[in-house]
Amino acid sequence: MKKRILLLIAVATITITNGYAQLNDAKVIPNLKKHISTLASDEFGGREPGTKGEVLAYTYISKQFKEIGLKEKGTNGYLQEFKFVKSVSMDASCAMTINNQAAKANDDFFLLPYSNDTSISGKTKYMNYGIISTKNNFNDYAELQATDRLPFILVMEYGTPDHAGPHSKYSDDADIRTRINNAIKFGAMGVIFINSSTAEQDPEIDFSKRITVSSIPVAFVKGAMATQLKNGSCNVSMTTKLHKEEVSGHNIIGFIDNKAENTVVIGAHYDHLGMGGQESLYRGEPAVHNGADDNASGTAALIELARYLKANGPKGNNYLIMAYSGEEKGLLGSGYFVKNPTLALNKMNYMLNMDMVGRLKKEEPTVLINGVGTSDAWKITMNYIKVDSLKTKTTESGVGPSDHTSFYLKDIPVLHFFSGTHNDYHKPSDDENLINYPGEVAIMNYIVQLVQRLDDKGKLNFIKTKEENNEDAPRFKVTLGVVPDYAFDGAGMRIDGVSENKPAAKAGLKAGDIVTQIGEEKVVDMMSYMKALGKFSKGDTVQVKIVRDKVESLVSVTF
Repeated sequence: MKKRILLLIAVATITITNGYAQLNDAKVIPNLKKHISTLASDEFGGREPGTKGEVLAYTYISKQFKEIGLKEKGTNGYLQEFKFVKSVSMDASCAMTINNQAAKANDDFFLLPYSNDTSISGKTKYMNYGIISTKNNFNDYAELQATDRLPFILVMEYGTPDHAGPHSKYSDDADIRTRINNAIKFGAMGVIFINSSTAEQDPEIDFSKRITVSSIPVAFVKGAMATQLKNGSCNVSMTTKLHKEEVSGHNIIGFIDNKAENTVVIGAHYDHLGMGGQESLYRGEPAVHNGADDNASGTAALIELARYLKANGPKGNNYLIMAYSGEEKGLLGSGYFVKNPTLALNKMNYMLNMDMVGRLKKEEPTVLINGVGTSDAWKITMNYIKVDSLKTKTTESGVGPSDHTSFYLKDIPVLHFFSGTHNDYHKPSDDENLINYPGEVAIMNYIVQLVQRLDDKGKLNFIKTKEENNEDAPRFKVTLGVVPDYAFDGAGMRIDGVSENKPAAKAGLKAGDIVTQIGEEKVVDMMSYMKALGKFSKGDTVQVKIVRDKVESLVSVTF
């Protein structure tokens, strides 16, 4: 009797229209509202990976998966843990003395993110700007004698000779990495930057950029101690160490086993920005970024679609239901999953991703669907789907700033559903009361009908799509045509995906290759990779050094 009652409840959540199931607004909206109100509450603190808020969120979602009856498909129940570096900061052991006078960390000095972990002692040598610029006939090392090539700690100005900031004519040769490399070539034990100019701004203490450390310590000194370093040789001792805080994120993975040959992946990220951070567009005191639309809305839709698929869904495919963490930090959770799948990737039919589906515009209800070029089946099927007054706007590319990209890069057809941008994006004002619930159900009904119509079509074919500006760098005159692996923390830029008919593909570069040099420019991290790209124009041919399967080789690339 209990099973029959549950079945009746499940059936009551849908109606049949034109032969296809449709979710019942009156039954589904209260559930969506409960999920979003919970996930986007202040108690959950913005659901940042590695925080109490993430634990509360994955506990709540796991409970929903269990109540629905999904099989556990993580590595620990529903959970799949992955680790990442959350933050970098100066370690408490950092210290500096200048002429036996102790400098105060943060007040008198701080490390730059290029700094190595070590302890050194030595004399300083003031090197002006430490710039070598052939095109400007400028060389701060020109008068350095052979006898001077000793292990000094080099002191140099943070700015440029023309004090023009980013518009300096020395900008090609004045970036910090290049100047550090110059110092290393001349035998420097370490580098200390100072700023004697009122026209130049001091650097900020910022360890958020993905920067690979150099082989020597690098610091910035200010105030009276900086004046000492400029006016004459000083005895300096430095102990430098950057503290990396490694935390765990957690994907949540459930499975509906219909004993079918192939599996449809339906996913949404559940993490958000916590109290803000670098990704926030809010300029004010720290505040909880509740992320009701981004992406409690997608997570709520995921739970309710799982409920429908478990109770009433078509049986021609299995369903892998996945809530990802770490999306806001660079698709970390989905990227980890496709490299460590708990279900064989070759059994995956297609992937549907919901990211921000809660703010459909009432006056013009248009859902944006990205990735329709990744399979022939998408456009053919979508021509027949009708959901009330819902309109669609589509793009071809399988690459975009959300988790479907991770699956596309593994040759799996994808679609990304998105209800559009709004002024509350990445701000504390992205709250539950702004959600358009009937609009969200309309998008879910579109997905329900899509899944039903594709149920007996077998495995979808995969098509690589043309990607424009994958490197998200419109200021560059050229593009390599790759998707970087943003989770990679080794030396170089590891490629996660290669776009067809772009320079990298034509040169034979592959996913997994690590770019370590472009022309004369060494690539040690994303910052140096972007700097290297800025050196070239369309039509240039350059030698690119890569590491593939631990073997180094040179590849000729034409932009």
